[in-house]
Amino acid sequence: MARPPLYLVGSYEIGILLGNLSRQRTYQITRRASFPEPVAGLAQGQVWLGDQVEAWIAANRGEPSRRGLTPGSPPADDPPDSPDG
Repeated sequence: MARPPLYLVGSYEIGILLGNLSRQRTYQITRRASFPEPVAGLAQGQVWLGDQVEAWIAANRGEPSRRGLTPGSPPADDPPDSPDG
């Protein structure tokens, strides 16, 4: 099954994808000109498209690390069926 159309990540998830970096180091990296632009700014913070972030990490830092992410974040390759049908 395909990923849901919106795979979003915040600073916390980006820090994990970068290898469990500190908040400060994650902030420094997300402010780089080459880093993808956030798609929204919420009261809780900015959010990015996860696929763009993972592509940037793969191109600039190596393979993204998913160790420590909570289930479903990033979305599973085969998410459970929706109760809506």
